Amino acid sequence: MKVFLSKIAEEKLIEISNHLLTNWGSQSKRKFNRKFSEKISQITNQPESCPVSPVFDGLFKCVITKQTIFYYRINKSKKEIEIVTFFDSRQDPESLKDLI
Repeated sequence: MKVFLSKIAEEKLIEISNHLLTNWGSQSKRKFNRKFSEKISQITNQPESCPVSPVFDGLFKCVITKQTIFYYRINKSKKEIEIVTFFDSRQDPESLKDLI
C-alpha cells in the first residue's frame, strides 16, 4: 500500500521535526524519524495493525512515542493509506476535533 500525508499532517510533521531539532538536538530528531519510519513500515505491511480510533469513525490511531500519535485512514480500493494528522498526547483531546 502507498502511504501519504495530508496537508495538515505534512505541516504537523515539519513542526515536530523543528521542535525536536531546536529543543532536543539532531539525535532526538533522528530517533523520532527512525520510529516514524518503523511505524510506516508496520502499517504498509499490516494496515489494520493499529487500534481503531474510539472517537473518529474510519480512523486508526498509531502511537509513535508516548507523546506523539498519528491518525490514518485506509482506502482499500485505491490501496492507499492517508496519514490525516499528528497529535501530541499531552494536549487536550478536544483540540483534535478541529484537525479532523
